[in-house]
Amino acid sequence: MTPTDTPPTDVPADVQPPLRRALTTRLLFLFILGDVLGAGVYVLVGQMAAESGGAVWVPMLAALCLALLTAASYAELATKYPRAGGAAHYAHLAFGPFPGFLTGFCMLAAGTVSVATLTRAFAGDYLGAFVTVPPAAVAIAFPFALALLNARGIAESMRANAAATVVEVGGLVLIIALGAWVVLRGDGDPSRLADLGTEEGGPAAAVLGGVVLAYYAFGGFETSVNLAEETHDPRRSYPRALFCALGAAGLLYGLVAVVAATAVPTERLVESSGPLLEVVHAAGGVPDRLFSFIALVAVANGALLTGIMTSRLTYGMARDGLLPSFLTRVLPRRRTPWAAIIVTTALSMCLALTGDVATLASTMVMLLLFVFAVVNATVLVLRRDPVTRDHFRVPAVVPLLGVVSCVLLATQVEREVWLRGLPLVAAGVLLGIAAEFRRRRRAGTAQTAETADPAGTAGAAGTAV
Repeated sequence: MTPTDTPPTDVPADVQPPLRRALTTRLLFLFILGDVLGAGVYVLVGQMAAESGGAVWVPMLAALCLALLTAASYAELATKYPRAGGAAHYAHLAFGPFPGFLTGFCMLAAGTVSVATLTRAFAGDYLGAFVTVPPAAVAIAFPFALALLNARGIAESMRANAAATVVEVGGLVLIIALGAWVVLRGDGDPSRLADLGTEEGGPAAAVLGGVVLAYYAFGGFETSVNLAEETHDPRRSYPRALFCALGAAGLLYGLVAVVAATAVPTERLVESSGPLLEVVHAAGGVPDRLFSFIALVAVANGALLTGIMTSRLTYGMARDGLLPSFLTRVLPRRRTPWAAIIVTTALSMCLALTGDVATLASTMVMLLLFVFAVVNATVLVLRRDPVTRDHFRVPAVVPLLGVVSCVLLATQVEREVWLRGLPLVAAGVLLGIAAEFRRRRRAGTAQTAETADPAGTAGAAGTAV
């Protein structure tokens, strides 16, 4: 398959209505920012301190630079091919159906696991600060409520995301202000910001170990590419929203890392499951429940946005003929992919019912690194496929460095994560082989029918004449 080939589809364009273009640059910015901020920042600072020491801002900055490499590749592809399907669609165009399916499957797996992970997190101690609910009940009710909002419409979902993002950003700004207050009153120790390294390793090992965790914190920007088809003027809107959101998230993360390391001893950050709450305790005067509420909003918002991504990716893959065609069904009035929403929500429910947070979250970095490596390589391959529309373009060295960064980070993934993640990738390979077999069988059947009925074709041509 050459880059100029159009991916096959089982559904004619006039059967299902297109997705509604309802996203402005501002709404897309809030989507990306809300998805990147997520719930990870509330726990990752302590884990990064365990890997890097007090200078947690260093791996944060390094991770931002690495994330921007892959983000630039996404910006080029999303403006060149503005349609749902994201990484799967791009890999399909560049390498063919099987790589496209495997890439999309890994992205779907990461997204579905993410929703399940956030569902389990929502059912944990933060919710317990307000009410006691069995985790199994939350595992069913929470994804179901998010699916209803997702199906209602992209504009409604984005308005909910906008409100949640304001809460998330407000919580982080409050942490920054509280940490600054601790420093100004003389209770902090700025010298910890230069403490790079731990007893187990020197500065280089500290940075690499911390970057993997920090890179996970910046994850989420890749989900927005599936909304390019629902964005007004994606050529202009998408790059602006993407880079501004990553820049804003990087600034907030960096400031949070600085004030947390300065206001709280590194040992306390490492030992705490809620490191930002340690900053609140150090400052005093703010109720613990306030941050439980903010954390719940962050978890719910992250799950909503990831659920939107997985449903749009499923819809796009089905439209490319990589998944069953019934997944392209769209609500006539709402114009949201209801079949894809139902299937992905059901899978997330099953995972949330059968796994815990640690188990569900452990494979996500590995899956995303595979997808990101493919996306960066795809940019280089699709340079041979010129399009008439104007689009964002990055220097060729950027996606090349993006591939190198993914390989470098993959070397830091723990052995246990590989052992859990590789069977999932193997399942994607088997499903991809089955999908390729069905595609070739359909193509062979169509060719046989055409060869067996040449008279019908000639008759139709004669009638037309």
